[in-house]
Amino acid sequence: MTHQNQTTTIQPKVGQSIAKQSFVGLQMLFVAFGALVLVPLITGLDSNTALLTAGIGTLLFQFCTGKQVPIFLASSFAFIAPIQYGVQTWGIPTTMGGLACAGLVYFALSALVKIRGSQALERIFPPVVVGPVIIIIGMGLAPVAVNMALGKDSAYAYNDAVLVSMITLIVTLSVAVFAKGLMKLIPIMFGITAGYVLCLFLGLINFQPVIDAPWFELPKLTKPEFNLEAILYMLPIAIAPAVEHVGGIMAISSVTGKDFLKKPGLHRTLLGDGVATAAASLVGGPPNTTYAEVTGAVMLTRNFNPNIMTWAAVWAIAISFCGKVGAFLSTIPTIVMGGIMMLVFGSIAVVGMSTLIKGKVDVTEPRNLCIISVVMTFGIGNMFVNVADAVSLKGISLCAIVAIVLNFVLPKAKNEVE
Repeated sequence: MTHQNQTTTIQPKVGQSIAKQSFVGLQMLFVAFGALVLVPLITGLDSNTALLTAGIGTLLFQFCTGKQVPIFLASSFAFIAPIQYGVQTWGIPTTMGGLACAGLVYFALSALVKIRGSQALERIFPPVVVGPVIIIIGMGLAPVAVNMALGKDSAYAYNDAVLVSMITLIVTLSVAVFAKGLMKLIPIMFGITAGYVLCLFLGLINFQPVIDAPWFELPKLTKPEFNLEAILYMLPIAIAPAVEHVGGIMAISSVTGKDFLKKPGLHRTLLGDGVATAAASLVGGPPNTTYAEVTGAVMLTRNFNPNIMTWAAVWAIAISFCGKVGAFLSTIPTIVMGGIMMLVFGSIAVVGMSTLIKGKVDVTEPRNLCIISVVMTFGIGNMFVNVADAVSLKGISLCAIVAIVLNFVLPKAKNEVE
């Protein structure tokens, strides 16, 4: 009976008019919008470019998967710290070149799954490897969130900064916990709105950039430059979001009642994600990833038609050419972003913890304890390794490599071998 009920409720809403599909697509973009623009606002990239590359990336993903998966791709939080470090160290063009090459990791994993099956990913990237790396991604960003919330290195007074950031955080938490329906899926939007309105009352907003901006303006495109150190730094970072991609595809499969791991196949969805990530970085946008918020909206609205995501992508591309949208987003104070990031970055770390829990990783077992401990210490302590005085491995990339190597080198426990 359960199976029959699922069959009757998971059917896509076919026969929708183009106008209705377009409206629902805009709704899906609205759900993703807060998180989508948060990454460029934090990292200093252009928000309109992020909108453009989210739309293009989603269309490329649909092309690679035969337009079978109702999923939306946009800015990845996993790359926030690497982008910030890369921009400070090498500049935006070289950072974009390294991020574009990170797409090669998806291509390699796609080929691996095609040849050896999805089980190969579990052997190379078990929870004990992926979990602590994801935790480090979140915890490594915690100081950034706190500094922005306190107004450090900004023109905002301490009292204003704390008031705005804490009100923003409280509203975001309240919506995430107590809201119902679509509201529950967009806590970031509500938090930013509350913080922004408070800043208006405090006189902290300058609207002149919005007034001066044209209605129509081409997104700012960046030509990538390629540097070996930047490439080697970015490549391992793609491992965590690539493995998370599997969870995203499993989630949308559960929501729709279709096994997208088999059709179109995990190898094709990984390829689509990799192509979207590389394409975005080649023009100056943040790497893309599948959005859980949109998957939640798909489950809530029961709109399983992939055409909906096509319209969401079209809307994102269209809005990216409105100069006033980008100018308005640039007026959002950093102290508002600090309040949002308190929750967002912590949530990333929780995903890593959840990975360990769901994988039933025994953290007291010596082998697992060694892997997790070393990765956590390297990540939080900012360990770095210079290779031949030419290349430096540090941060998330070093943690990912160390986790993978330790997983292969350390002998498995007897119960695991059996």
